[in-house]
Amino acid sequence: MRTVIVGSTNPIKLTAVQTGFGAMFPQERFNFRGIDVPSGVSAQPQSDAETLQGARQRAANAQEQVPEADFWVGIEGGVDVLPGNSETLLAFAWVVVLSAEQRGCARTGAFVLPVPVAELVLGGIELGEADDQVFGTQGSKQHNGAVGLLTRDVLTRDGFYAQAVQLALIPFINPHLYPKRIGSECP
Repeated sequence: MRTVIVGSTNPIKLTAVQTGFGAMFPQERFNFRGIDVPSGVSAQPQSDAETLQGARQRAANAQEQVPEADFWVGIEGGVDVLPGNSETLLAFAWVVVLSAEQRGCARTGAFVLPVPVAELVLGGIELGEADDQVFGTQGSKQHNGAVGLLTRDVLTRDGFYAQAVQLALIPFINPHLYPKRIGSECP
């Protein structure tokens, strides 16, 4: 049984990693464990680059804390303004997967946040807290998140992230097509 360390204790992220690995490696058995590691970026990353950096650092910090594992995963949600329209805010996440031999990364799709949520986030409030204020919920970050709230749970937050985990695992199931890992950067 191989061990996968997720650089977060958020149950949504852990479920997404379990789903992603299960789909991509259906014949293998894994032990999944979430650990609390710093992302090294702001609580609410405000750009694509900062969000990717947070996912990279979560994966690298997980690897540093549990070096005997087989895989380390970082997931970081973030926001960025729509190019050419500084008032429209997009939400998305980056996923980085590391092993001793390989690395992979992928980004989720992006969706436009409603103006009341975007205004709160641009004012310095974390997306989960902004969602809770606008939608009158509690702890949405640990449950369905903005994507679930806005799609009436047609898209769940764990499902949204799981697809990006699957995409980040492409180099692991096609190692002959991807160069070996150098550092923790995405290809």
